[in-house]
Amino acid sequence: MVFLSGCTEENCLNIEHIKELDASWEKAQLELDLDFIDSLLADQFIWIHNHANTIDNKEVVLERIKRYIDTNNTETKSRNSKDVKVVIYEKTAIVSGYTIIDRGPSPTTYHFLRTYAEINGSCYLIASQTMAIPN
Repeated sequence: MVFLSGCTEENCLNIEHIKELDASWEKAQLELDLDFIDSLLADQFIWIHNHANTIDNKEVVLERIKRYIDTNNTETKSRNSKDVKVVIYEKTAIVSGYTIIDRGPSPTTYHFLRTYAEINGSCYLIASQTMAIPN
């Protein structure tokens, strides 16, 4: 899969491009692709996890990726999305679906809601909310 951070088209917000971009976000987290994640996240990015028990900004996400790289953290074996839906309103795309993350001993399913915005012809991830679904 090719990582897509921007778009050469006048409008990067089309359903197929956003689905590919969102899949690239998942793959970049799995592969600890710091450069891609840095280029994808808006400066004011916010990520709310599980009932707001953790709230990350761009700096925290990048620090975590750097720490995982430095410690060779390979705990996550896979990240697979399903039932991905995209809704586009003007210069904003809302992506929702489920991600199954395998860190052992058994996979955890998360519901996600992510917001992308087009800024000067490129798409950026501006917000994410994830919620673990109890077994």
